Amino acid sequence: MKRSGCRTIFHICLIFVLSLLGALLMAVCLFFLTITIRKPDGKTARSDWPIRFTEEFKDQIIFAGTVWQVKQAGLAALQDNGIGAQLLDASGREVFGYQKPEQAGTVYTNAELLELYQRGQMENSATTPFMGAVSHAGKECVYILYFPVSISKVTMYLSGERFAGGRAILLPILWALLLLVLFLGVLYGLFMTKAMKRLTAAVKEISDRSYLPVQEPGLFRDLYGSLNMLDAEIRAGDRLRAQTDKMREEWIANITHDLKTPLSPIRGYAELLGEEGGKTEEQCRRYAGIMLKNAAYMEALIDDLKLTYQLENGMLCANRKEQNLIRFLKELVIDILNTPEYENRAIDFESTANAVSFSFDQRLFTRAFRNLIINSFVHGKDDTKVFLCLRASDTMLKMEVADNGRGMSPELAEHMFDRYYRGTGTEQKTEGGGLGLAIAKGIIELHGGKITAVSVPAAGTTFFIEFLRS
Repeated sequence: MKRSGCRTIFHICLIFVLSLLGALLMAVCLFFLTITIRKPDGKTARSDWPIRFTEEFKDQIIFAGTVWQVKQAGLAALQDNGIGAQLLDASGREVFGYQKPEQAGTVYTNAELLELYQRGQMENSATTPFMGAVSHAGKECVYILYFPVSISKVTMYLSGERFAGGRAILLPILWALLLLVLFLGVLYGLFMTKAMKRLTAAVKEISDRSYLPVQEPGLFRDLYGSLNMLDAEIRAGDRLRAQTDKMREEWIANITHDLKTPLSPIRGYAELLGEEGGKTEEQCRRYAGIMLKNAAYMEALIDDLKLTYQLENGMLCANRKEQNLIRFLKELVIDILNTPEYENRAIDFESTANAVSFSFDQRLFTRAFRNLIINSFVHGKDDTKVFLCLRASDTMLKMEVADNGRGMSPELAEHMFDRYYRGTGTEQKTEGGGLGLAIAKGIIELHGGKITAVSVPAAGTTFFIEFLRS
């Protein structure tokens, strides 16, 4: 057995033994309190002390002349212990009294003496009476000693001698109980060690990704349930990480391709301009225009990467100003349609109000809504039409950006706003870095809004945007 297993068994046995010793110590203390009484001088005595004192006190009673009396030594003993005494003749009449309680009578019948003996306690008094009898020359005397302590009947009939006599039986029982506890402790320790080994092996299997869920009944059921949940969460995290890594790799490959695509014509036309031979002014102007266009594309791509990083890490602050959102959207639509690339496209704008005041960053809103609208054009057909709708209330702004383009399946729509996703494996175009919708979502959320999307293959895509109005 390994050292850890032995240590576990030792600790469990130690706990058992300490618990047993504690219980035994408490039991001994309680039993000690039961078989002992406290004398008037504060000292502790065995419970049979009043009985023994009463039996021995008869030697202190003498018959002097015609009356019963107590020796001087007996009076001194009564005085030292605060004990009262009463001597009765054969008729029950008191012939001598010393420090007796107020409740004590002067004449007792046999029935009253029997009742006092059986009751063992003076009424309304913390005094316990004990009786004895002595005879001399055919004359009898009953004496009553009043002890200034309250003694229960249980304590009264428990003697230290009986307890001492029972040690021969009690000690073997205690030793047997101790050995039994040690044996049970060892068995329990072995059981716990085996169970802990299984748990340790289960944790190692989880770290090695080789764990199989276990339905363990009994003491460790909840613990194994937690291990099963932990394993499931780790495996789900592994799958998500693998999926993210795959998407990141695809995204990096796409970005690399997109950066190389404009670099090729820039380099090619730069080499043409550097070659010897006459170039017309028109050729040079055309070459320069192509190079500038590709350089602008690269600049926009790099700007998207920077903006994505800032949004993802909370490094972007919105410069919000109260503006007319309706006017902003109309100007944005006009600006997009004035672009030569989209001058033949159509955008329908609808609003429930002529003016809607809202606080937003105009530069960021331009980027977000431009991405949403152009995304429909880029991934749609040549005749794709965009519908822009705004509905305003006192507390809410609801916007829709819809198109009648190709749409996409629910599986692809689920990843629409992922930063590393570009619709790989679809029939959609692959222009851009796959960051447009992710940037739009980040900007809308930066303004406290919420964006969702519904896409139907061959029917189009609709973006739903909501803002709370303060």
